[in-house]
Amino acid sequence: MMNLLTESAQAGAGTGGGLMLMVIYIVIIGGAMYFFAVRPQKKEQKRMTALLASMEVGDVVVTTSGFYGVVIALEDEDCIVEFGNNKNCRIPMRKSAIAEVEKASDGAAEAAEETKDTKELKVKK
Repeated sequence: MMNLLTESAQAGAGTGGGLMLMVIYIVIIGGAMYFFAVRPQKKEQKRMTALLASMEVGDVVVTTSGFYGVVIALEDEDCIVEFGNNKNCRIPMRKSAIAEVEKASDGAAEAAEETKDTKELKVKK
């Protein structure tokens, strides 16, 4: 009888150990999913929110459909974007439809730097 009790106690302890191991695996897999899926997505969402909040009139944007345009008016959730050289092609759209923003000041600085470089090359010749 005593032998039977110790065997059943050992069998129960073995099952509990397997259950504990399974819980540890689930926690590890859940942590990995958080660090590989949820966290980067939240980081990207914060970056896009900050980018859209800092958008100003005159910035060059790329829409989610791949069109390049210039922002000519901003509202709370919408903006009006002008596409191409045609001044009649102004389309109101949601800010969430914008994928990338290039600041107008960045473009002006790059253009000024390119002009400076070409002037230097002309002077050296």
